[in-house]
Amino acid sequence: MEEPWDFEFLSRVADSCLSFLHEFVNDWLANDMRVAIFKILLSWLIFSLVAIHFAWKVYGNTVNDMYYRQGSGQNGGTPDAAPHLSGWENKSGDTLKSHRE
Repeated sequence: MEEPWDFEFLSRVADSCLSFLHEFVNDWLANDMRVAIFKILLSWLIFSLVAIHFAWKVYGNTVNDMYYRQGSGQNGGTPDAAPHLSGWENKSGDTLKSHRE
């Protein structure tokens, strides 16, 4: 019976990963326009994520408090039913509207 993770399979995976990394490093060190664009976009992404992280640390509680509803009820402070609107059924239990073709 053959092992599911034999040495040949792992060796192929390791070789493909190493060749990809070698090619990536060679492209990274080259003075190519697509590498420059990739570096700019990668640095912009990292800068944006760091800025979002720090902004959330500073203003996260304020934003959360603005949108968090305090109190009891269906969704925090909202009442279960609005007093000036009728529900789906009237007081006698009959439906207000029915679909007719």
